[in-house]
Amino acid sequence: MPHIGIKMLAGRSEEQKKKAAEAVKNALAQSLGMSDHYITCTIEDFSAEEWQTVFKEEVTDKPDKVYVKPKYDPKSLL
Repeated sequence: MPHIGIKMLAGRSEEQKKKAAEAVKNALAQSLGMSDHYITCTIEDFSAEEWQTVFKEEVTDKPDKVYVKPKYDPKSLL
């Protein structure tokens, strides 16, 4: 533990996803000063339409849990 969950718009290759997951895992391990042995990571793809609901549930509805605030309106993706 910890587990990293990445949600993104569909369209990236498997290779891009693997590189991103590895980079985020390494950055987390370094910033927490821990081994990456127990860190896991999932990536979920969403359409722009699906992202509207995910954004609301994961960002808008949880302002106290969002440590990096959005600098865009999710409707701009439609």
